[in-house]
Amino acid sequence: MSNTTRDNPTPTIYLIRHGETTWSLSGQHTGRTDLALTPHGEDQARALSPVLERITFSHVMTSPLRRARQTCQLAGLAEVAIVEPDLIEWDYGEYEGLRSADIRKQRPDWSIFRDGCPGGETADQIARRADRMIARLAGLAGNIALFGHGQFGRSLAVRWIDLALVNAGRLTLDTASLGILGHDGHHSDTRVIALWNFVPSGNVAHRAQAYPTQA
Repeated sequence: MSNTTRDNPTPTIYLIRHGETTWSLSGQHTGRTDLALTPHGEDQARALSPVLERITFSHVMTSPLRRARQTCQLAGLAEVAIVEPDLIEWDYGEYEGLRSADIRKQRPDWSIFRDGCPGGETADQIARRADRMIARLAGLAGNIALFGHGQFGRSLAVRWIDLALVNAGRLTLDTASLGILGHDGHHSDTRVIALWNFVPSGNVAHRAQAYPTQA
């Protein structure tokens, strides 16, 4: 893999969420708890390979958490991947392992993208982390694969197009899904979401269950 791509001087970001875990299936918020993929999650990750193998990547980065690294490996890109600490999932603090419905029994209007998590990361901290990641990506060229998580992935997407973090709540991101963050073909300085929540495995029956947690 080369560090630059002549035909693609601006970066195109392939944003990949990890495959299913027991907590993503149950709707529990999973921040720093280092879960492995379920057998179905492993199958989901393998289904990414035929899509990603068609693309020449200049850089591949993964969250340090096991579920993301395992997805990267099963998708066939582990040998060229580096661990990027800024891709780690939102720190849920006191809300780790809880469901959104449980949290809203105490805080009916709670939104993670506005209110953050007590004992964990605030929305401002996540926005700054996303902006820091984007600044790094802007200095790269070519196709870049990022293996990460639901909440931070949605945060990165809205900050990519210069929207306030609270707008991330209007996106969903299924397990083992693919999004593409790029630039407008006629205005190279305008960043766009070119593709969102594409699931190569084709199995999205779990969506209604997965919406409450995107970790």
